[in-house]
Amino acid sequence: MQDTYIWHQLNIHWQKVVICCFLLSTLFLSEAHAQLTKSENLPNYDNRWLHYGFSIGMHTSSYRVQYNDNFTSSAFDSLHSIMPSNAFGFSLGLIANVRLAEFLDLRVTPEVVFYENRLDYNYLRAGQSVVDEQIVETTFVEFPILFKYKSMRRGNTRMYLIGGVEPGIEATGKKKDQNDEDRLLVSGTNLSVQVGFGLDVYFPLFKFAPEVRFSRGLLNMKNDTENAYGAPIQQLTTNTVTLYLLFE
Repeated sequence: MQDTYIWHQLNIHWQKVVICCFLLSTLFLSEAHAQLTKSENLPNYDNRWLHYGFSIGMHTSSYRVQYNDNFTSSAFDSLHSIMPSNAFGFSLGLIANVRLAEFLDLRVTPEVVFYENRLDYNYLRAGQSVVDEQIVETTFVEFPILFKYKSMRRGNTRMYLIGGVEPGIEATGKKKDQNDEDRLLVSGTNLSVQVGFGLDVYFPLFKFAPEVRFSRGLLNMKNDTENAYGAPIQQLTTNTVTLYLLFE
């Protein structure tokens, strides 16, 4: 499958990436703490009506499952649960920030996001527990439209809250094939609401911000299919928690 190929090509080692992001954040925050006693960096930066940047994100995502009436039918009497589990992913994006007022910005951050979601179908067959794991790998192009509410700047730091909506569309179009009955199929579009918080840190040449954002999907991601994996599910929505490193 195309998404599986992408994942293998990227050869992501999640533990190493998480550790690197943590060390990078610690380095910047330590430097920010040291600069609290120094002169104010980029004093007029937030007075610009428009500025740009880029972001790197690491997230953990999972599905929320709602069963339908088929789950209790005799056709699925051996299926006793469908359990989602968290999986890691990452994103790369751009930032366009528009100043609306002294403490309020409008922010558009288009990004490419690589997801891996997992569902464990737990069966009881011949007195033994059997797990059928479904891994759904997708690549989405997403367009978060966010409002950023900032606190007063203190030295070279400023706290903020952020929230908005995030439409997304799958970037790797998939065609139906004979293996569709052997896997869970999901929709190629999604819409999420997002809330989060972050810390702006002003350096002499740029602004850095670690940001945590929570995302809850509004659309049913279950595709219109009644195969063995889709039939017992009424609704499938997404939950995502992302740590962003933003550079502006």
